[in-house]
Amino acid sequence: MSAYPVNMEVHPEVTGFFDADSNTISYVVRDPASEACAVIDPVMEIDMAAGRITHAEADRLIAHIETHGLRLEWIIETHVHADHLSAAPYIQDRLGGKIGIGENILIVQDTFGKIFNEGTEFQRDGSQFDRLFKDGDTYSVGEMTCFAMHTPGHTPACMVHVMGDAAFVGDTLFMPDGGSARADFPGGDAGQLYDSIQKVLSLPDAMRLFMCHDYGPNGRDIAWETTVADEKAHNIHVGGGRTREEFVKFRTERDATLAVPRLILPSLQVNMRGGEVPTDPDGRPMLKLPLNRL
Repeated sequence: MSAYPVNMEVHPEVTGFFDADSNTISYVVRDPASEACAVIDPVMEIDMAAGRITHAEADRLIAHIETHGLRLEWIIETHVHADHLSAAPYIQDRLGGKIGIGENILIVQDTFGKIFNEGTEFQRDGSQFDRLFKDGDTYSVGEMTCFAMHTPGHTPACMVHVMGDAAFVGDTLFMPDGGSARADFPGGDAGQLYDSIQKVLSLPDAMRLFMCHDYGPNGRDIAWETTVADEKAHNIHVGGGRTREEFVKFRTERDATLAVPRLILPSLQVNMRGGEVPTDPDGRPMLKLPLNRL
């Protein structure tokens, strides 16, 4: 019996939006009993060479919500992303809704506040978000009860959000042929990641799992939906009974070969602020470039 309020009889409508530049999938999740919806992990684009931010991907989500006459109640960040910028405030300004993230955002803010030398003006209390979720917290999207599962390992603030028979796993898992996410960022831990994955795989076998990223391994088409049963049977990193010790050894060795994500420096500065771009003393949008810190 799950300790979480799983309700497999509720089947929300899930629409995915793939951003090819960051290989991120954002979602609009509709309560099947009303016009209420949530947005998961929205993307804001940045052209680093030009120093220009745009909102084409967020506008796609907004257009979908408006076209279908939906009411946005939540904008959920599964974690502090290191590979894309969040469009949460941009969407909130246009459609309303509350922005939520895991309570351990405070750890991330403290860690990267020091790396970016943010000073005392940067609040490290999570106040940039409307809700900080604890493990097991529930909330509603229309008539649908949703809950958050704390799944650290990739980052300390990672949460899986479950809405009826759909779970949004962030970077805890990839598609079965993609495996799992790295665990070598500050605050990451391969053993914790394994434990978190097992927590996700303890959900009902028929639970639909929706990925935050997909890279089309071996040239296959981009995909973002699978099930708990499929991950347990076929995930190349944790499926088939791979032990915790085997996973930690594999994940640690693999992470040592990976390059730093292309957009990690702008992403972390923006995302630890809930999607707001930092400004200079004159109020102009401005990003920092700390050297030799990651």
